[in-house]
Formats: sequence, C-alpha cells, structure tokens
Amino acid sequence: MTAENTTAGSGDEFVPRTVLVTGGNRGIGRSIAEAYREQGHRVCVTYRSGEAPEGFFAVQADVTDSASVDQAFTQIEAEYGPVEILVANAGVTRDTLLLRMKEEDFTDVVDTNLTGAYRVVQRAAKGFLRKKFGRVVLISSIVGLYGSPGQINYAASKAGLVGIARSLSRELGSRNITANVVAPGFIDTDMTAVLPEETQAKYLDAIPAHRFGRPEEVARAVRWVTSDEAAYITGAVIPVDGGVGMGH
Repeated sequence: MTAENTTAGSGDEFVPRTVLVTGGNRGIGRSIAEAYREQGHRVCVTYRSGEAPEGFFAVQADVTDSASVDQAFTQIEAEYGPVEILVANAGVTRDTLLLRMKEEDFTDVVDTNLTGAYRVVQRAAKGFLRKKFGRVVLISSIVGLYGSPGQINYAASKAGLVGIARSLSRELGSRNITANVVAPGFIDTDMTAVLPEETQAKYLDAIPAHRFGRPEEVARAVRWVTSDEAAYITGAVIPVDGGVGMGH
C-alpha cells in the first residue's frame, strides 16, 4: 500500500484506526465515513435522528447532551477501543436575518455546532492521552471565515471551531495529538440542490472553480489531514471551496 493510503503508521505500513464521525448518517458526514471505511479503518458514526446508516457501527447520540455523548463513546470503546480519529461534523442551521433572529435561534445553533464539538473533543481526549495518539478534524464552513447575511448564528459557531482547534493544538500537541479545521464552501448536497436556479447561478459566479464541490472532495481532505503525510500539520484551516474564500 502506498504512503498516500497510510494513516498514522510507519513508512508504508497501513495502520487501521478507530474513527468516529459525528453526524455521519448523511451528506458530507456520510462521505467522510465512507472515505475512511474504503481505506480499511474501523468507522463509527453518530446520528441524532432518522435511520442508522448501513455498514457502520452507528450510535444514536445528541451532541447537545453530555450524557448522550458519553454513552456513545462508551459503546464505541466497548466495541473497538478508544476513538483515535475524531471528525466533529454534526451541525444545524437556523438561518434568518439578525433583526428577525430569536435568541434561541442563536443559542441552539451555537450549542450544537460549537459546544457540541467541545463535548465530543473533550470526551475523545481521554482516549487520545491513553493511546498517546489522536487526530481531530472540526468541520467548519467558509461562512465562518467569510460571513454570510442571515447566518450570524451559524457563522459564529463555525468561526469558533478555529479557536478550539488552535487551543487544543497548543494544549495537547506534544502528546502526538493534532487538531485541524476543514472549511467546505458550496458543496453539491441536498441543501444546495433545492436552491433556486438564480441563486445557484449567483453562487457559481463567485466561485473561481465555477462549480460546486463534491462531498467526496471534502472527505478526501479530511482523511488526508489525519494521515501520516499530515502529521506535522496542526491548528490549520484547510478550505475546500473552489477558491471562493481565498484570503480569509
């Protein structure tokens, strides 16, 4: 197996890891989970509602509830041992302009997207320290860096993930633990598919690549930044956005 396909092994030796993707039952999260599974890792996903995705060790969990998060990790640890690679992907949106935004619209989004990431990272860190190894990827958004009208709550929550990654890097970087942020731009998902054609055209005009990204392109960036090839990268923000947010 080539070095490109190794993850935290030595040389060209592939080392399968226990991977957890929160919100891994659909969209970008599902693509990330599939990318790790294709490589031969032990992939676990959490999902809050709907059906568990087939082919993964799936645990129902709510990242806004610390007890639920702890229970999910306990189930995963009983099956596969400590989580070694954590992808904090679970998130929600409640878009509306500032003057119409209710306080709970703000706090609920922040509690899921930002505080939820804190909860899963804190719980995973216990296993990282025992293993003397850990990889964290926080799924942000170009909106967190670039801003977007009607998304003050979402942008704030996604910008905050950068602070988590960089502070975690400084706290635990000497323990062979890295923390990075992947910031997708406009990705071809169910969310973008329902946009009016006029809105899609407006977005495309703003993207230098002049196309929407694919979920698997985000997944490959996530997988790479947890590989041996990226072992010296931590506290970084990696945009997967076709150039729309360059310079931010």
